[in-house]
Amino acid sequence: MVPPPAPTASVTAVYTPSPVASPVSSNATLSRHSVSSSKPRKAITLESMNQNLRKADYAVRGRLAIRAEELRDRLATGETLPFTEIVNANIGNPQAMDQQPITFFRQVLSLTQYPPLIDSDHASAIFPPDALDRARILLREIGSVGAYSQSQGVPYIRRSIANFISERDGFPANPDDIYLAGGASSAVASLLCTICNGPSTGVLIPVPQYPLYSATLTIENATAIPYQLDESNQWGADIGYIGSVIRQTLAKGYALKAMVVINPCNPTGSCLTPDEIKEVITLAAENCFLIIADEVYQTNIYRGQFHSFKKMLRELQRDFPGKYDHVELASLHSTSKGMVGECGQRGGYVELIGIETEVLEQLYKLVSISLCPVVTGQILTELMVNPPRPGDPSYALYKQEYDTIYSRLAERSESLFKAFKEMEGVSCQEPFGAMYLFPTITLPPKAILEARRRNEEPDEFYCMEMLESTGVCVVPGSGFGQKDGSYHFRTTFLAPGEDYVNRIIAFHQEFLRRFK
Repeated sequence: MVPPPAPTASVTAVYTPSPVASPVSSNATLSRHSVSSSKPRKAITLESMNQNLRKADYAVRGRLAIRAEELRDRLATGETLPFTEIVNANIGNPQAMDQQPITFFRQVLSLTQYPPLIDSDHASAIFPPDALDRARILLREIGSVGAYSQSQGVPYIRRSIANFISERDGFPANPDDIYLAGGASSAVASLLCTICNGPSTGVLIPVPQYPLYSATLTIENATAIPYQLDESNQWGADIGYIGSVIRQTLAKGYALKAMVVINPCNPTGSCLTPDEIKEVITLAAENCFLIIADEVYQTNIYRGQFHSFKKMLRELQRDFPGKYDHVELASLHSTSKGMVGECGQRGGYVELIGIETEVLEQLYKLVSISLCPVVTGQILTELMVNPPRPGDPSYALYKQEYDTIYSRLAERSESLFKAFKEMEGVSCQEPFGAMYLFPTITLPPKAILEARRRNEEPDEFYCMEMLESTGVCVVPGSGFGQKDGSYHFRTTFLAPGEDYVNRIIAFHQEFLRRFK
């Protein structure tokens, strides 16, 4: 069992502002020309800005991603490099690869964006009748997509989401518990802003984790409490160990407010079992913290099946009356992943269970400050949870497109997994879900020394060398958190073809040869 880690120091530091200068007297001349300086003064500097933002790290779009764009620009100018294209395997961005939009979704979006199309003479020749009908319904409920909706989201769309959740779990859902959001990331930011109350606030986050959570907690000046996932057990949750982390956290005086669970997991591709989910819920019931269930990859399942936290909670409440009634749960979903892959449309929602009414009022105030989620993103969310059904004119094409996207993802995950299994010094857990693999790499001591000489993390050095040699951009495991002394990288399996995989294999062999 891995010993409980100490709270992450980098997110607990409190910024102490410099003393404020005395106000300028009322008769002073406030003019740039009156300031004797060779360099114009700036109100906002690196030292005076929000220091918590400076401390926040987001490796997915960090140093390697910036370098990848520089190399892409050099290729565009005709410069000769060891490769002819950049493969952005660093981010789950399906439609930046070869994933095509779902036709029905884009048809309805087109009609809601330009309503005169619906009643045009040629509409029936261009659009199927169910797309026209859906657009009419949505426009009747919404009005114009150019107008603000309710801050919580369009009521009709929240009802559609509630129906989807009820069908998925077999337990009823309430539209009033659902908040539309500009993608799941926006919902996460709102949740953490609501619950965090300074450095004494502790939030359990998995290691490895999607760095949105650690970065947002840093900005909120709260404390991330890491709990290690068990790589030897398919990156599972060791409940006994997590319990010890909780006890240590409480003993240190932190107010433990929430636990983040990413299922299916980004970056590892693992999935929790029903028993593991129920054990997490039991920990929440016993220790009184909110569960933030990040379930945006719930349709990206390649082995087994998805089990939602909402369903497992309702089963426990049914089977053990009174014991779990007070559990608080926030479950997230998004249009960016799954077979939809509409990352740029920014659609998603959070369902909130067991939260006090007074707290919800404050959350509503917070989301109201942003007025409303993007309305077209809300429409896309409705289409995701309420797609064409058997018998509908668009169903056959929808099913064909959905199944094609799914089968390609499943095949690519298996192909990349097999390639990693054959590489010297590389081990990788099977891909159960999500869009990523998180292989362990055993780096030669000489490579580690060279990385230290360059003041880089060893896996970051490896990934940068890969990018410079192959044009394939991945993310070092140090950007997600990892057990001390271990090295990983995260890669998507969204890119088509075998060429980039072969480039990775050839690079790895040459890297080992150089540093042996």
